[in-house]
Amino acid sequence: MDDGNNTTTKLLTLLNVSALKLGKRKRETQVDPEHVLTPQKLNKRASIKFAIDSEESSPEEPQSLSLDGAQNAMDQEPDSVDSLDEIKDDTDPQDAMESYESHFGPNPSILTEESRTAVDGRQWKTARANYEKLSSVVYTSHDIPTSLLKPIKNIPVLERLKTPFEVRQVLQSPDETQLQNNLLSILGSHRDLYYPSLSIDHKRRAREAIALHALDHYTKKRRRVLKNNERIAHAKSASTPPPEDVQDQGFTRPSILVLLPFRSSALDWLNAFTTHTPGFQIENHSRFVSEYGLPPGVVDRLASAEPGVYPRDHVETFKGNVDDNFRVGIKMTRKSVKLFSEFYASDIILASPLGLRMSIEKEKSADFLSSIEILIVDQMNALIMQNWDHVQFVFSNLNKLPKESHDADFSRIKPWYLDGHSAYLRQSIMLSAFETPELRGIFNSDLKNISGKVRIEKVWTAVQVPASIDQLFTSFDCPNPKVEADKRFNHFTTQLLPKILKSAVQSVNTAIFVPSSFDFIRVHNYFRKHAGVSFAVLSEYSSNQEISRARQAFFTGKKSFLLISERFHFYRRYKIRGIRNVIFYGPPDHPQFFSELLSFPFLDDGVDATDVTCRILYCKYDWFRLERILGSAAIKQFMQENVT
Repeated sequence: MDDGNNTTTKLLTLLNVSALKLGKRKRETQVDPEHVLTPQKLNKRASIKFAIDSEESSPEEPQSLSLDGAQNAMDQEPDSVDSLDEIKDDTDPQDAMESYESHFGPNPSILTEESRTAVDGRQWKTARANYEKLSSVVYTSHDIPTSLLKPIKNIPVLERLKTPFEVRQVLQSPDETQLQNNLLSILGSHRDLYYPSLSIDHKRRAREAIALHALDHYTKKRRRVLKNNERIAHAKSASTPPPEDVQDQGFTRPSILVLLPFRSSALDWLNAFTTHTPGFQIENHSRFVSEYGLPPGVVDRLASAEPGVYPRDHVETFKGNVDDNFRVGIKMTRKSVKLFSEFYASDIILASPLGLRMSIEKEKSADFLSSIEILIVDQMNALIMQNWDHVQFVFSNLNKLPKESHDADFSRIKPWYLDGHSAYLRQSIMLSAFETPELRGIFNSDLKNISGKVRIEKVWTAVQVPASIDQLFTSFDCPNPKVEADKRFNHFTTQLLPKILKSAVQSVNTAIFVPSSFDFIRVHNYFRKHAGVSFAVLSEYSSNQEISRARQAFFTGKKSFLLISERFHFYRRYKIRGIRNVIFYGPPDHPQFFSELLSFPFLDDGVDATDVTCRILYCKYDWFRLERILGSAAIKQFMQENVT
């Protein structure tokens, strides 16, 4: 049997097993014939897209983005109330709901004074394990059960979500399936996940798995609310005292927050969420596409370019709408996804740090962040190229006690919300292409999940640079990170730069690459006031005209030095001609930038590797950056031999 028939057989098997499970919903002893798939039905179903519904099935419903108070309880909105038949509609393994209740239930056993004290005092234990497709992972917790050091096979996801997901997995590669299952295994334990080495090839599949986990969390929460609604209604009709164990909500309705750098990222995440909700009506979809996609008739020069014209990572980051000021609420109901709902009536919020901060400062309230139970921060390597202060601002406003009640039913609020302990149960998921001290700082200090946290490691290989280039790594002493900026600037201006200026060869055609924006401003001011040499500037704030003039002046030799900020190269990715000497004020965050800068001299004809020099200024706090350049195998020995 050929591969196509094998795939068809697997799909039939999975879908018919699904039918057997779902056939029990109405307590029938036989499978409904409508559930059994024939090859003809399979071919018809295969044509159905598991993506966003068409715009024709998504009527417009303009809604406000204001943060005015809205009803919190799910049972107060008629279109989200379902009958008990719908609640019983799933026959899931008991551990699917038990896993949710053990962490997010009204009285989780893991939330104790001892566990909170251990987390606050950073009394962590660590363990490293091999996790199949994810390779090496590091567990951090105050208590690490050995059973969680390997992937679990029975991932606690509700059948109505898991079965269609497994059907789609048959159509992808085994590596992609294993990656998704490994991620779901970690996420199912409700631990924080820090993935600082997510590759371009794995971004989409990882996003789908995380979206599945988030929707599974929402569905379990909603199911608990609806069951309690039925219990309360039954008690009322029977004239009996209402049940007391109905604590199933937070202060406000939003429970899932996704922080993203660009509008195009929000469109990707909406696609990921709706992949798991086929058949749902998506309200205001065309409005969302128009606001978060490109305008009609606009050709994306990055996406439409031939492969190799632009670096692949640049295309993946900047294709589509790259506006960084946005926020949108998403309300989930039984058969619809409502976009642009009010924040206090939303279940999911997609936003950029800037957009969220502007909303908070405008309304003078961050109460809609008080009950976030799952936080997803994607493309943190791009966020760090924006204003990192916005990210820290959002983190500082998460899971705080609200200033107003927002019509909350306090008899339904979980006790740990009232006690101010929600930050100890929030699950945070942080994704990035690489690691920086800022990201590790958030991982160490801001994530307080008492279930623990998992960090995925990566073995970096050395970047490839043209052979025979003279590379000189220059270290400077730095006793602590607080004085790192001053020590680096002092060494550059008193030791490194004077030597460069004394050399007839190195004092011209020299590019100085500065990773930090604050350092860039400092170096720029020094050159402007004290260096006494001609120079041009390329920063993220340079206009197209300024960029053109600076590049031309440097290439023709009218300017001896060219100051380049890493943010400029991140956003523009121009090829700079005329370079013969490269000075890295610090190693770049993006390792590919190191090799790109060293390849630019060879854009000019007749340049030999011996004509090019490279100087890299570093200290012991540049470990992450140097590891990505030199490789994981070499970094430890390099630092031991060169840093005191």
